[in-house]
Amino acid sequence: MENETQVRLDEHLEELLELIEARQFSVLRKQLAELLPADVAQLLEDVEDKDLPIVYRLLPKEIAAETFTYMEAEQQQQLIQSFSDAELRETLDQLFVDDTVDMIEEMPANVVARILKNTDAATRRSINDILHYPKDSAGSVMTIEYVNLRRHMTVAEAFEQIRHGGVDKETIYTCYVTENRHLVGVVTVKDLLLADPNSNIADIMETNVVSVNTLDDQEYVAQQFSKYDFLAIPVVDRENRLVGIVTVDDAIDVLQEENTEDFEKMAAITPTDKPYMKTGVFETWKKRIPWLLLLMISATFTGMIITSFEAKLAGSVILTAFIPMLMDTGGNSGSQASVTIIRGLSLGEVELRNILRIIWKEIRVAVLCGVVLSVASFLKIWLFDGLLLGNADITPWVALTVSLTMIVTVSIAKVVGCTLPMLAKRLGFDPAVMASPFITTTVDALSLLVYFRMATWILKL
Repeated sequence: MENETQVRLDEHLEELLELIEARQFSVLRKQLAELLPADVAQLLEDVEDKDLPIVYRLLPKEIAAETFTYMEAEQQQQLIQSFSDAELRETLDQLFVDDTVDMIEEMPANVVARILKNTDAATRRSINDILHYPKDSAGSVMTIEYVNLRRHMTVAEAFEQIRHGGVDKETIYTCYVTENRHLVGVVTVKDLLLADPNSNIADIMETNVVSVNTLDDQEYVAQQFSKYDFLAIPVVDRENRLVGIVTVDDAIDVLQEENTEDFEKMAAITPTDKPYMKTGVFETWKKRIPWLLLLMISATFTGMIITSFEAKLAGSVILTAFIPMLMDTGGNSGSQASVTIIRGLSLGEVELRNILRIIWKEIRVAVLCGVVLSVASFLKIWLFDGLLLGNADITPWVALTVSLTMIVTVSIAKVVGCTLPMLAKRLGFDPAVMASPFITTTVDALSLLVYFRMATWILKL
């Protein structure tokens, strides 16, 4: 059903693009009014630069500002540069402060100056306050538009305040109760609807409030939404004064951003905020080449190990045929462990104090996996490669060498895979940095050392 809906939407957007090309703007205006802001933003991604301001001005005022928040920074900048001061002021007046801050962070200095010039003094102060918080902190992603109630209010008075000021708030479902700016409770609109109109807010509010600090990491904030199923979470300063809230839509954006960053680091790519199709070839090259150079240099240790055992390999050349299998199996085993631990660290499921339990668990898993892989490799090498294919160089002792190495390699890989991310966390680095590329390189070198030592011992090389 979801795929069919998306297909229909894509077809409809294609029809609208055809209307733009045909310059049938009167028909287009009516059709745009029926779209959701997010879908309009998707349409504008494919509109030519020269037509973007024209199409945007066709949007009804009630959806234009919200559409603006969904657009890419480059298109926002293009529109701002085409706006008159009056148009820019009208758009900014309809944006929430956190959306304005997100936009400003992506803009060049001259555009930022024009934006701030066309905002009122109170909004400028709010923007500056949020911009002063550290990047990726709760304070940097919060909004200051929330419903604020007093504990002595009645339910009827609370509804009157919500009606009066709620239209400009990011969310009105969750309301926050403060006393001298200190957060003392929280109440939902559901609680208010079900309560007696003459009841005091103090009698129905929840006083056990979960909040985050302005300096908390944004990823930690997003995790609280998953843990408590919140629609919004209050942000307080060190003195428990309510300064803003983070809403679930911002939390989803944070999770997407953090997950993308982790994936890029796990693939040895310097993270970037730009979408793939918006990133130029040269910029993509700059993000990838440093890691490739580093990994290439580190991989030279593998070559040095092979070279140091070259003379012994000459006594049993067939051993070289199984090097790729051992290295790949070790790398895959290490990746399994590292991805599991990185995810656990990210979600708060595992902590550094659990490291000994984690290592002991991975050792037991490694032994079980290693035994199965060892038996399978022994039968494959000796029966299939040796007997069935008639390769005289493959003896049971060669198969035994590879099989025993397999057990040790998998065990080493699992331990390395689970400890490196935790070590990175302990040193203050992102655990994702220690994902597949680094672990594979480390395990490759260790597995070769084990393999050649095992061959020297069993085959008397």
